[in-house]
Amino acid sequence: MKKQRDQLTFRPVQSEDIEHICQFPQNAEELFFMFPKADYPLTATQLQNAIDKRFDASVVCLDEKPVGFANFYECAPQSHCSIGNVVVDPDKRGSGIAKYLITEMMNLAFSKYAVTEVHISCFNHNTAALLLYSKYGFTPSGLEERISKQGEKLALIHMRYLRKP
Repeated sequence: MKKQRDQLTFRPVQSEDIEHICQFPQNAEELFFMFPKADYPLTATQLQNAIDKRFDASVVCLDEKPVGFANFYECAPQSHCSIGNVVVDPDKRGSGIAKYLITEMMNLAFSKYAVTEVHISCFNHNTAALLLYSKYGFTPSGLEERISKQGEKLALIHMRYLRKP
């Protein structure tokens, strides 16, 4: 694990990364967790449109190959940034990449936007992500009813991390 962590890098997304990132969601449910407005399978056009409307689209790379992706869907300098479109390469899940990605996005929010808190939202069915975010200090701050593409009621759990003084 340490050896892999030493090989991880964090950088802005590049156009040549887009097609590769589109392969990360393995089914419609995973895509819904990552990007509820998208239709499965994720296309380069859908992802590029999201990137164009958001802030600081970024990737984690392992040996220069993208293995994680996220962006900010909202940034209010000196207040908060909201992390969205979080996804990790399915072959690399469970290896610390999500933690590295979220940590780097938080560091970016704190350094570039001088925010006091970082927000992230997660659907109630996405237990792995809820546990991950909770483990790293995010606490629930709200709940919103959403409807899945199959018409099922879901809870979108809003979480936040307060910057330590």
